[in-house]
Amino acid sequence: MQIGAQFYTIRDFCKTPEDLALSLKKIADIGYKTVQLSGTCPYDPKWMARQLEINGLKCVITHTSPQRLTDEIGQVIADHDIIGCDCVGLGSYRFGQPDCTVENFLQTYTPVMDKLRESGKYFMYHNHAHEFEKIEGKTVLQQLAERTDSAKMGFTLDTYWVQVGGGDPAWWLEYLKGRVPCIHLKDYAYGAKMAVVGEGNINFDRVFEMAEKAGTQYMLVEQDNCNGEDPFDCLRRSYEFLRSRGFR
Repeated sequence: MQIGAQFYTIRDFCKTPEDLALSLKKIADIGYKTVQLSGTCPYDPKWMARQLEINGLKCVITHTSPQRLTDEIGQVIADHDIIGCDCVGLGSYRFGQPDCTVENFLQTYTPVMDKLRESGKYFMYHNHAHEFEKIEGKTVLQQLAERTDSAKMGFTLDTYWVQVGGGDPAWWLEYLKGRVPCIHLKDYAYGAKMAVVGEGNINFDRVFEMAEKAGTQYMLVEQDNCNGEDPFDCLRRSYEFLRSRGFR
């Protein structure tokens, strides 16, 4: 398994192409080799492909806006071809809000999954905590897994949000085996605070064990809230912890 950086962590430093280019270099200088592009300014995919090449980086997954997924899927596929990325991610869906049901999700995104599958790409859904609400005895996440084709939809399992939702990240990795090529590593500290990986309370050694068994290829560090610290320094400390566990 390889480790990477989720750019949503440094979204405030990616608001212009110039800043985005500098951030790519800073991430590469820390030592990361893979990234998830999310929360950045718009960019030309050819420009991005060149920036990735310059910095020795590979984009392994994105978060793509719902509007683009439903209305511009052909262009989304073409853009991902250019940057060499096969996993196309949806960052959230407001389950529990009016009209945000599992049925509506499937109606909206099954055609997207089909188009991506036809092009050799993979639709990835990123969980938060609300997917752990139980409806008729099953969590929303279970219902999504049971009602979608594993060949067409995977899960960017987020360790922190699983914990917030009352779940066990390692258990869910085992449950979603074969459907978690990319996951998010985010630590959980006292008070539900997001923390640098290795500085909170999640049993990451168990997470790593189950992720490997589940077929995970990329573990991407994400820290939405760095609690006033420099997000690049937080990513560096997470990287050093992961290096200490033998990952590169």
